[in-house]
Amino acid sequence: MKKILALLLVFAMVFAMSACKPQIMDGDGMVNEAEPCTLNVFAAASMTETLTELQKVWNTLYEPDIELVFTFDSSGTLKTQIEEGAVCDVFISAAQKQMNQLDELGMVDVDNRVDLLENKCVLVVPDGNPAGITSYEDLGTDKLTMLALGGADVPVGQYSEEILTYMGLWDALNAEKKITFGSNVKAVVKTVSEMGADCGIVYGTDAAAAGLEVVAYPPEGSHSPIIYPAAVMAKTEYPEQARRFLAFLRTKDAKAVFEAAGFTVIE
Repeated sequence: MKKILALLLVFAMVFAMSACKPQIMDGDGMVNEAEPCTLNVFAAASMTETLTELQKVWNTLYEPDIELVFTFDSSGTLKTQIEEGAVCDVFISAAQKQMNQLDELGMVDVDNRVDLLENKCVLVVPDGNPAGITSYEDLGTDKLTMLALGGADVPVGQYSEEILTYMGLWDALNAEKKITFGSNVKAVVKTVSEMGADCGIVYGTDAAAAGLEVVAYPPEGSHSPIIYPAAVMAKTEYPEQARRFLAFLRTKDAKAVFEAAGFTVIE
């Protein structure tokens, strides 16, 4: 009798855990189980902290048997790697440009592409702000010795160039060799944190993650909207699992992590 009661208790616990597990619906509103696999997710460097945190949520609450392997770098670098044949199941870019270029090559599953997040650009300074930079206007003065930016193939660098061009500062800063370029936004953050530059332009989420002081926001309308598209790749070997991960990124659990990091979730 005791053995029977113990078995009933175990079954009850398993049922309760299953009932509490969040569910991901497919396009028909049905819940389907996905086969175990490993998904290769290429994502913009600015998503390092949030996706690392979401990996725990995914494997704990949603899909313990679907492993996520992340590759973080600039969206331009990741796009090139995908073009050259790197195995990628889901791509999350920090700009539409790189995703659109892959789309034009037929490498994106257009039915499983979404605009996921929005970010913002900010002007940051190292601890103590030795140069006394307090505004974008200061970048055109003798206060500035060196400005850290993302490179031309890096979305944060492209947004930065738009801002500085809008303000009439881009040509002069280049002519005076007052810009040092980083390979991705994390490289820019590191340069500013280690006082390799007087200031830098990075995403608000990266500034918060690194504890950098934000001294200014760009003028309204000075750059393109900073939209992060996410998509399943057309040649993925695991389309169902990849679609489930994309759907997971739009759940309330994922939304909470994104918003805590400073992203705006696009509904």
